[in-house]
Amino acid sequence: MIKIRVPATSANLGPGFDCLGLALNVWNEISFEPAEKLSYHVTGEGAEKLNKGTRNLLTKAYALLYETCGQKMANAEICAHNDILMSSGLGSSAAAIVAGLFGANEMLGKPLNEMNLLKLATEMEGHPDNVAPALLGGLVVSVMARDEIITRRYEVPELTVVIVKPIMEWLTKTARAVLPKSISRTDAIHNIGRATLVVDALREGDLNLLQKVMDDRIHQPYRLRHISGGLAAYKTAKQFGAAALSGAGPSIINFVPPENAIQARQEIAQIFHERGIETREIITKPSILGVHKI
Repeated sequence: MIKIRVPATSANLGPGFDCLGLALNVWNEISFEPAEKLSYHVTGEGAEKLNKGTRNLLTKAYALLYETCGQKMANAEICAHNDILMSSGLGSSAAAIVAGLFGANEMLGKPLNEMNLLKLATEMEGHPDNVAPALLGGLVVSVMARDEIITRRYEVPELTVVIVKPIMEWLTKTARAVLPKSISRTDAIHNIGRATLVVDALREGDLNLLQKVMDDRIHQPYRLRHISGGLAAYKTAKQFGAAALSGAGPSIINFVPPENAIQARQEIAQIFHERGIETREIITKPSILGVHKI
């Protein structure tokens, strides 16, 4: 049997649209055991949805790796316990893809290296911002250049991270559809400088700098206005530290001093509760580890 863990991730991080991603200390654990037929069973987050069949992102990724390596797929009993919230902007789909690829690669004796795995994962996901930190851990800057994915990984100190997810339907296609087709030069310049400073602030653990520069004009204003309570929750989070939409949302991610974490969680959640929207909340830290065997 092979047993692995894969982390949740938060992409964009304010101005780093489709380029920045951070691994978080929230995990899915998956085991792969040779069997006569392929089976898949989940406990924890998403169990009701994912246990309806064996065809899902994880098993598709598992099969793709064998196909890429020119090998017949080995059937396995795949069991997962998921702690990553689904449809939340915390990279649950990226985690599934990376887990399937990594598990199959381990079963085959590791024929592919990290960059090969990253390329396959990006092809499945469409962009590397979540799959890169899920695979590599830490803070990862990723850009696509023709057939090459250029990445730089940085370790991040143990910052305190508050995540509040409103329980609502918020599809990725909706999150993409509300974005403008073009942006102004002023907004582009605004994001370019701040994205660079967000990386520096996270690497140094500088919450004061992070709070000043984690501001975006490319995606957040358009998405927040379509998330009920989103803009008010975001403004509340900014009172406690550096705030952003996690990925495409609807979760709010808030980097705060440790002593402010519980109050931040309560007050951000309260914004949604006042509108009759339930929430899920997490207090965690960044992870320097990506997917790995346990």
